Amino acid sequence: MSRPAPGWWRDPAMLVALAGGSGLAPRAPGTFGTVAGVVVYLALAPLSLPLYLGAVAVVVAVAIWACGRAARALGVHDHPSIVADEVAGYLVTMIAAPPGWPWVLVGFVAFRVLDIAKPWPIGPIDRRVHGGLGIVADDVVAGLLALAVVQGLAALSRTLV
Repeated sequence: MSRPAPGWWRDPAMLVALAGGSGLAPRAPGTFGTVAGVVVYLALAPLSLPLYLGAVAVVVAVAIWACGRAARALGVHDHPSIVADEVAGYLVTMIAAPPGWPWVLVGFVAFRVLDIAKPWPIGPIDRRVHGGLGIVADDVVAGLLALAVVQGLAALSRTLV
C-alpha cells in the first residue's frame, strides 16, 4: 500500500485528511485520528450548540473534500492514514455531550467501538458509498449511533442521581 509522498504536509487536502499527521501512526491510525478529534472537540466545546453544529457541518464538508482528494492521490479508497473521517465522526458523537472528561472518554470509546465493528447500517455504507463522501459517511453514521449512546448514558446518569 502506498504511503503519502514526502512533503505531504504541503498539500492542504493531505494535511486535513491525515489530521495533521495523526493518521501516520504505525498502529491504530484510526484511534490516533480520533485522538485528534478529541483535540478539535475540546477547542469547539465552549461554543453554543448552534455554533458547534455549524462547525461540525464545516468539518464534515471539508473532510469529504480532503478525504476524496487524498484517496485519489494515494490510489486507495479509505487508505489507513486518512483519518479526517474519524475527526468528523467523533465531533458528531459529542453533539450536546455533557461537559467533563468522563464524557469525552465515553464518546471516544463508543465511537471507536462502532467505527471498528461497523454494525448495520455503518457496514453497508462503508462498502457501497465511494469517494470522499463514502469515506466520511460511515464515520458520521457511527458518530450518530455513538451520539445516541452518549445521550442515553447521560439521561440514565441524571435519573440515578
